[in-house]
Amino acid sequence: MDEITIYTDGGCHGNPGPGGWAIVVIAGGLAKQLSGGEKMTTNNRMELMAAINALTVVHNTPAFADSHITVNIDSQYVRNGITSWIKSWKAKGWKTADKKPVKNQDLWLQLDSLNASLNVSWNWVKGHAGVEYNELCDQLCQTEIAKFE
Repeated sequence: MDEITIYTDGGCHGNPGPGGWAIVVIAGGLAKQLSGGEKMTTNNRMELMAAINALTVVHNTPAFADSHITVNIDSQYVRNGITSWIKSWKAKGWKTADKKPVKNQDLWLQLDSLNASLNVSWNWVKGHAGVEYNELCDQLCQTEIAKFE
């Protein structure tokens, strides 16, 4: 397996409120969909859960070992967090620039561990802009959210 392409999305109705996350993992000519949700959560937690679940699928699939992964994500929070901000958060003992605890540290720790164990590129895509698999993730998210409303 050479290249794995992933699309993710997360969101909720109300923030906090009922939330959902969804992923599409494209590898070997197949597109696998996975989604889930929570009764009371935030948009950022659902975006992080989508990324964590996507990388967990790859990490737990032996055939995907040594593959390059491109994660297409419409969350600047997750993309910037994992590619840039996390370095200073760790250096500052999980504190932000204004010395407050980093929100969602439990999820950032999981994502950081997975990201470090894989060959991942993070690509921001504009949400709600007609990108096929991003739109599919959004639809799956909305279906998950509806289960809690």
